[in-house]
Amino acid sequence: MKEALGAVRIRRLRQALTAMAGFAALGLATLALWGSDAPVDHSPPTTIALGILGDSSSHSYQDSLSFPPGSADRGGALRPHTFQWTEVLALLRGNELNLGPWVRWGQPSRVAWLRSLIGLQVGRTPKKEDYLYNFANSGANCNDLMGAPQHRLGQARNLVKLMDRDPERWRNGVTVIRIVNNDWEAVLDDQVRDPRAPAVRAVAAHCVEQIAAAISLIHAAHPLTRILLVGAGNEADDPSAFDKYRSPVAVANIQAALGDFNAQLRELAGGDERIAFFDVAAWFGSLWGTRPPDGTPAYRAIAVGETLRVTNTMGDEPNNAILADDHGGLVCNALWAQSLVLRLREAFDLPLTPISDEDIVRFVAPLATKTVATDSRRTERQAD
Repeated sequence: MKEALGAVRIRRLRQALTAMAGFAALGLATLALWGSDAPVDHSPPTTIALGILGDSSSHSYQDSLSFPPGSADRGGALRPHTFQWTEVLALLRGNELNLGPWVRWGQPSRVAWLRSLIGLQVGRTPKKEDYLYNFANSGANCNDLMGAPQHRLGQARNLVKLMDRDPERWRNGVTVIRIVNNDWEAVLDDQVRDPRAPAVRAVAAHCVEQIAAAISLIHAAHPLTRILLVGAGNEADDPSAFDKYRSPVAVANIQAALGDFNAQLRELAGGDERIAFFDVAAWFGSLWGTRPPDGTPAYRAIAVGETLRVTNTMGDEPNNAILADDHGGLVCNALWAQSLVLRLREAFDLPLTPISDEDIVRFVAPLATKTVATDSRRTERQAD
């Protein structure tokens, strides 16, 4: 009797192990099918490939997966006529700068992590609708560059794996790294109290370390690829902060902390002709200005064409520099794309056609007209 029971238990154990093996095989097959290979870029090899690592400052606005139609994000009802700088570049200089085809590609973070464990290609995470070479995603911070253990898999690692599929294309390519915003904004109040507070220095050191690691990773596999580092902006210039930091001490401390951080980022470029720095805080100040010593938020307006005046205010209409969800507006992004092209020409001697002021007006004016019409119809519907 005991021998019979033992045989039954062994048989059941074998059946259970067989079932578990079947489930495991099914799971592996599901993971393999879930994440397809990267889409193929059929663009001419004469274009300059442009990879992007970053946060919501570079995540394309027309991503209908991340920002479903009708959502309040990225321009709300005006989003069809509101573009990120990535989209502006593709529309105005897509024949020279190649961000890759517009694709829905990637996997959820957990799926991507499981795929990495069994040696499958991760691709992009989270899944989004964007240009193939744009790995920036909303909410990312410096940890997401290389992928700290408790965070999503690294953007830099996944971009390099994609670059490895077509190394010749990246011999003349560029990668833009713009990812420090969320880390730096989190310690803004610490900067006000002490520009060299431990929390401030820790954030700066960590971001510099992660960016340096991303640079090393890219150049180890693709030594000729250029890299443009975008510095931190002055978070006190954000309209959402206008009721704060209205004192000479606060202004001076924020500027001191920002100067120290950007100096460290600029130092990463050093004398390496493959790396350059873009001072986005200075760029913003050159257009709208910055707070005077007493901290009063007195910014100037800039004219785009004959009728549009853009102020450092928040709102989805194109006369605002910043969208209601606290991201760059249409004109802000168009002007940044214009300056980015100039910086790439200057730093790397790339044969890019400058985006002229006339180009900006021709691009923005019809979109602004459509936006006003859309906003008027929305207002009428609300009144009814």
